[in-house]
Amino acid sequence: MKALDELTFDNRFARLGDVFSTSVLPEPLAEPRLVVASDAALALLDLEPAQAEDPVFAEIFSGHKLWADADARAMVYSGHQFGSYNPRLGDGRGLLLGEVYNDAGEHWDLHLKGAGQTPFSRMGDGRAVLRSSIREFLASEALHALGIPSSRAACVIGSSTPVWREKQEQGAMILRLAPSHVRFGSFEYFYYTKQHDHLKTLVDHVLNLHYPHCLEQPEPYLAMYKEIVERNAELIAKWQAYGFCHGVMNTDNMSILGITFDFGPFAFLDDFDQNFICNHSDHEGRYSYSNQVPIGQWNLSALAQALTPFIEVETLREAIGLFLPLYQAHYMDLMRRRLGLTTAQDGDEMLISRLLKLMQNSGVDYSLFFRRLGDQPAADAVGKLRDDFVDMRGFDIWADDYQSRCAQEDQGSDAERRARMHAVNPLYILRNYLAQQAIEAAESGDYEEVRRLHRVLCNPFTEQADMDRYAQRPPDWGKHLEISCSS
Repeated sequence: MKALDELTFDNRFARLGDVFSTSVLPEPLAEPRLVVASDAALALLDLEPAQAEDPVFAEIFSGHKLWADADARAMVYSGHQFGSYNPRLGDGRGLLLGEVYNDAGEHWDLHLKGAGQTPFSRMGDGRAVLRSSIREFLASEALHALGIPSSRAACVIGSSTPVWREKQEQGAMILRLAPSHVRFGSFEYFYYTKQHDHLKTLVDHVLNLHYPHCLEQPEPYLAMYKEIVERNAELIAKWQAYGFCHGVMNTDNMSILGITFDFGPFAFLDDFDQNFICNHSDHEGRYSYSNQVPIGQWNLSALAQALTPFIEVETLREAIGLFLPLYQAHYMDLMRRRLGLTTAQDGDEMLISRLLKLMQNSGVDYSLFFRRLGDQPAADAVGKLRDDFVDMRGFDIWADDYQSRCAQEDQGSDAERRARMHAVNPLYILRNYLAQQAIEAAESGDYEEVRRLHRVLCNPFTEQADMDRYAQRPPDWGKHLEISCSS
């Protein structure tokens, strides 16, 4: 493990030059203090957890100090936002401080969000508020714990700096980590501005650093694109299977690595609802839960358009055509496991579809249903869950078919079935009302609740002593919180 002043920087993206990013120093926050830190994320930088308690830690990640070897840059990109192309976006409140090279041979971007104005701030103040910073921190680490690819969050630093949104709020910064912060919109920017030489430089950068195995293929660019398609198919399959709604799937919020990226008004489903819209600003429901799959494909098509100078259009179309079959395969695999099934059969898709329709019509809690289904043998579990459904006869028919399906394969002992199902069905998820309670406490200066919630979410599949309240259905008020893009 290393001290804060012993990190090794290798700023590969900064070396691409000023065409791709602009040198900007962070604007410090007043009276910085540590709100919460992730031991697991800090370990990616070879930092001991105790480092977060050092006053210098808060000073660095609130913009007061910077390593001599860091090279803070605001990255340029564009993107399709709610379907409309915006020609110039870029890091309006975030800075890539540098890339840390750890002892495992990995590079991790240190990206400071809320670091102040940049040339891309577009009349904004460049700040982030405590509310949104806590939400992103919790979501990043919770998704990772669920096995859903995500950027990571190392810490949140609070302050006394006032920031105005709908009202005055507290300014904060979050340090997020990822192997790369290049996004679909990065390619779109250079494509639509007809800077194809620079576009090729960016493509080669991503290919060589993040998809080097594709260099062995006859068409490396096409091989890389196909892997991006598969990574996003698997990512969105996991979102859907676990009921996660991103909320702002603009192309500038889509990672070239296929990880969950740029958190805004996200939410996990409480009651199952195919048409759930988590973003209060999404008036047309473009990014509803059910639309995440087609929008994922749409975004991949937008990326494909930006790659047409280097890949034949017809082969790109064929690659995009892989998305839905790959998505369905990944989704069905995870949903079978959530139901405790160990083999694939032709009727499984219909079995799952019928269950979701019953859940939709009855407002059944999505996460707790699957968890409770694994608590007991199938017959006993469905017997207890029956009361959650309005259409009891419909559920009884489904339950009979489910038990018949379970009987067609070796389920092992009851204990084995329970362990297998509990390993994929979380007891604890990041519900909006839990995040809101932690935020309200933090805004009053009490950080213990956000730290406790973080600890619980880092072990979502394991029952934890005295944490029952984090595994309950939300109160009615907790199901209808309005979350917008404002942060």
